Amino acid sequence: MAFIGVDVGGTFTDFVASEDGGPLRTWKLLSTPRDPAIAVLEGLREILAASDEHVITHGATVATNALLERKGARTALITTRGFEDVIEIGRQTRQSLYDLNVQKPVPLVPPELRFGVRERVGADGAVLEALDEESLAEAIAGVRAAGVNSVAVCLLFSFLNPAHERRVAEAVVELGAQSPIHVSASCDILPEFREFERCSTTVVNAYLAPKVGHYIDSLASQLGGHHLRIMQSSGGSISPAAASRQPVRTILSGPAGGVIGAAAVAGATEHENIITIDMGGTSTDVALVRGQVQRTSETIIDGWPIRVPVIDIHTIGAGGGSIAWVDAGGALRVGPESAGADPGPACYGKGHLPTVTDANLLLGRLGPSPRLGGTMALDKDRARTAVETLARKVGLDTTACTEGIVAIANAAMQRALRVISVERGHDPRDFCLVAFGGAGPLHAAELAAGMDIPEVLIPAGPGVLSAFGMLMADVMKDYSKTVMRTLQPDASNEDVLGHIESEFAALAKRAAEDMAAEGFSDAAVRIRRRVDMRYKGQAFELTVPSSADSVRHFHAAHESAYGYRREQEPVEVVTVRVTAIGDVVKPDLAPAARDPARDAPRPSGDVKLFYDGEWLVAAAYDRAELVFGHGIMGPAVIAEDTATTFVPPGFRGVVDAWQSLVLAPGEP
Repeated sequence: MAFIGVDVGGTFTDFVASEDGGPLRTWKLLSTPRDPAIAVLEGLREILAASDEHVITHGATVATNALLERKGARTALITTRGFEDVIEIGRQTRQSLYDLNVQKPVPLVPPELRFGVRERVGADGAVLEALDEESLAEAIAGVRAAGVNSVAVCLLFSFLNPAHERRVAEAVVELGAQSPIHVSASCDILPEFREFERCSTTVVNAYLAPKVGHYIDSLASQLGGHHLRIMQSSGGSISPAAASRQPVRTILSGPAGGVIGAAAVAGATEHENIITIDMGGTSTDVALVRGQVQRTSETIIDGWPIRVPVIDIHTIGAGGGSIAWVDAGGALRVGPESAGADPGPACYGKGHLPTVTDANLLLGRLGPSPRLGGTMALDKDRARTAVETLARKVGLDTTACTEGIVAIANAAMQRALRVISVERGHDPRDFCLVAFGGAGPLHAAELAAGMDIPEVLIPAGPGVLSAFGMLMADVMKDYSKTVMRTLQPDASNEDVLGHIESEFAALAKRAAEDMAAEGFSDAAVRIRRRVDMRYKGQAFELTVPSSADSVRHFHAAHESAYGYRREQEPVEVVTVRVTAIGDVVKPDLAPAARDPARDAPRPSGDVKLFYDGEWLVAAAYDRAELVFGHGIMGPAVIAEDTATTFVPPGFRGVVDAWQSLVLAPGEP
């Protein structure tokens, strides 16, 4: 049986395959943004024809792009009457408090598509006002007249008592019998408190469901009898049916695969603390791993809070395809707009706007004869024309403009690295920088030097590491329920603990049933239980493992986060969380044995490159010729099919037993 990881990015679609955990095979194609499935099926065609059974784990930017580009479904919202505008009012927090020209994101559901029904459930789950069927009929008529193809249902306190919400969802389903309408109910999507976040998450799911569901269903049908799994933002995979119902869980699936892959490679080499940087064609994703992958229960995409489990990833619009331009003040800028896969950077032969990739090509950092994906030659003259045009606008010579493009991109990425390290109390000197993506290894050494990070690790096949991470992702399903129970200090709290345990049991039962549908027996499933806790009266929670010592763990976590603890204060258990994990067959990351008879690495040629204000002659290497124990000194360029690594002067590179290239400042 073959196991295949597929990562659809904005510029490239990457593939990694392993036969029963054996050696890896990697390849990549240009993405097809208008229909991502075209590149996926084209890339899989050969390997699918060679074997009868495959397990394909797929991560994609389909959901992300649909949200960012506002190309989701025409969506309606049905909510408790009087609360139709919660989705637009939001919270009192402001991202740009002193910006007089700030513009709030346009709501995914406009006012005319928001419908209220008369009903009310109280904060204790009791029905205060029964659902009025006449108002429900009016809302359904409004939905029918609006011609929407997706509906979000989010009623007050439905996470405590979902009866009214399920009746509304049922009415929408009945309407859909006449013409297909997708329905997302908040009691299924996010049975947790905080009205705005629950509503926002449900609306985003409804907005994405028709498009993402159609893509997944179509891809699954075209793959026939092969097993398809979809990567989640949490770093685990789910079935296509589950992903179609809840596409909001797949928004960061591609970047999540990269972090999982980086953590696996770094863990094999005993690097416990790493900072990952995944620079692709469109964006750069950074994350911090301290012993284990850091996950959070909320993220913000394009201004909208989304409360689902996600790997804690910070994303910026800086990639190889980021376009360089001149702003109204005459300053040189880079990104966030990207040339993508079509037309792509100027050097791809179609576009005419200068990008970071064009700049790296002109600076000589892509090697003496660079080829896209190892096959397509790059057009250096076209890249030079694009940069020269920009240089005239900004008043610089071509070389200075080219170097400026790279410097600006580096500055943006360095700011992102500071956000997830220094700004969160982590010292970068305690970490190793793991760089991957098609462009990550080009910039990694300079970024590490600027952040005082002592070491850079570049895995084998860095340009397809996110696809490799898909192969390392276990099947994972997450469940949560807000409980709002208070634990008193120096008390037995038997009733409260009994209620919490019953909620855990209900979630664990759901998990067992769902994992059985995924093909896992009870014995093959690991259950992880956690609780969100806070001191009574606080507004925010901390998540700690659920055990007899949960309160003690909470006090310690609070002191670590805020510098103090209050052990005599009541502690509120806000939300209980269950994660079910089923292990999958993974590629073997066995180390290679050193061959003392192997000759020192020989350059494949020389390349003239520009660095720190001067042109240098650097050695060019073929990474396929580098093996365990080989060492090189910068300046050097190391080329491979999926990426190119730039080793600046003053850096030394050594190949470790796992074929990773480890860069650090040093002498020969």
